[in-house]
Amino acid sequence: MQDHPANQAAFYTLFETAIGLCGLAWHERGVIGFQLPEDDVSRTRGRIAKRFPGIVETPPPPHIQGIIADVTALLQGKARDLSAVPLDLEGVPDFDRRVYEVARSIPPGRVLTYGEVAARLGINNARAIGQSLGRNPFAVIVPCHRVVAADGKLGGFSANGGATTKRRLLAIEDARRDASPTLFDLIS
Repeated sequence: MQDHPANQAAFYTLFETAIGLCGLAWHERGVIGFQLPEDDVSRTRGRIAKRFPGIVETPPPPHIQGIIADVTALLQGKARDLSAVPLDLEGVPDFDRRVYEVARSIPPGRVLTYGEVAARLGINNARAIGQSLGRNPFAVIVPCHRVVAADGKLGGFSANGGATTKRRLLAIEDARRDASPTLFDLIS
């Protein structure tokens, strides 16, 4: 994840979710970062402080409370579309912006492969997609966990917990490749 310059007032809040204490950072132009849980609250705060020098912890205003409510619901397994959450993409390279746009189009409970994302961008470089998603400062809001390897494996995940966290997020969303019923759906 990339650090964000401290050229304007930025704020964050921590909030409890089904996967632990998460953090959301914002300023007047939108969300500037999302923090998945670390091992303890001091590490979560420390990670946010390192990413956003000078950031101030504060209670969230109403529009941020709405985002938090949707993220919390999503992490409880309720489908929520976070694609309209305003993100400040200043400093995010154009290629990464394009990758994040495709990732944001993947609905909860579905996945694409790195190669499928690359194909949607008109390139033949799945590795570049993985590298871009590894820099994603908006995990969950830009659902990089919904992009997986073509061989049925998870692929990488740079957040705390790595592949275990990615697997957990996909399990919460009951994610699958397509709308076809699974064996478990057929015997229910």
